This record gives sequence, C-alpha cells and structure tokens, in this order.
Amino acid sequence: MSGTAGRLTVLAEAAWPEPGDAAPPPVPGYVHSSFPPLVAAVAERCLTRAYGQRPAPGGERCAVVLVSAAGDRASAAHVRATVAGGGRPGPLFFFQSVPNSVAGHVAARWGLGGPVVCLAPAGDPRAEGTAEAELLLHDGDADRALLVLIEQAPDDGDAGRSAGAAGTTAVAVLLGGGDAP
Repeated sequence: MSGTAGRLTVLAEAAWPEPGDAAPPPVPGYVHSSFPPLVAAVAERCLTRAYGQRPAPGGERCAVVLVSAAGDRASAAHVRATVAGGGRPGPLFFFQSVPNSVAGHVAARWGLGGPVVCLAPAGDPRAEGTAEAELLLHDGDADRALLVLIEQAPDDGDAGRSAGAAGTTAVAVLLGGGDAP
C-alpha cells in the first residue's frame, strides 16, 4: 500500500478488525483490557506488511506515535472501581495504565530505535498524529514513524477481549519520507 499523508508517504497500513478477525492475541503482562492487545496486533500487522518478519531493518530509527482520545478506558474504569470499593489495584495496572507502555512493548519487540510518543488529540486524531510524525522526521529524531490510532468503545472491558466490542477500532500506518522499506 502506498499513498501520502501530508508530506509523508504511507509505506504500509493495517486495521483491526479486518475481515476474519476475532479477538487479538493476548500480550504477556497485560490484563483485563483489549487496549494493549489491539495496539500490539495492529502494529504487528502493519510492520509485517512493511518488513516481513521482525525485527525491523537494523539501524532504522522508527518512532512509535500512539494516538487515543480516551486511552485505555477499560483499565481506567477497573482501577477506578477497585479504588472506589476500597481495594488495591494489582501491580500490573501500574504500568498498564500508561498507554505508552504498550507502545514501548511494540518498539522493543520490533527493535525500533526511535522515540515513543503518546497523544490525546483535541481534533482529528489522524491529522494530529501525522503532524507529530512529520515533526519527528523533520527534526531528525526518526527515519520513519509508526502511527497507531486506537479508540475503545466505552463498554469494552473483559467482554471486549473475547470478540471486540462494537466501535472499538485500531489502525496502524507506517510513514516515511518516500523511500521504500
């Protein structure tokens, strides 16, 4: 797949769900929410389309830009309810509640050597994420950028992990300056 996004070229793109998808595979160390598995699955799909097997080509500095207006709704709701009920959230929720932890997981898994940035957009998520990617490439912080856009449906908790709640979507786009991977 090839196209343009601002001054950048779309080198690969993927979505979750695509026809035939059920639940994304679980990610070790993440519990309760579909947010981390969706980010990891859509990123894996996009990067596999661009590079084949991991890791990414050595020496490439690929940023990961994660864009989500609401973040991990299911984990936030779980922690909120646990604390309101007088309980203590499990230790996995400490790092899982930070969206960039799964972006870092993707970067480590694929050997991506660029920065990890998370945005909560005020406007158009894809436009704001693309603008951030353009800035990272223009400033020389990265050679490419993996843009991941994800929004969980408000009711996507444990039930959403098994089949994906209606309205929960994720898209990953690998952006570059125009050269092929």
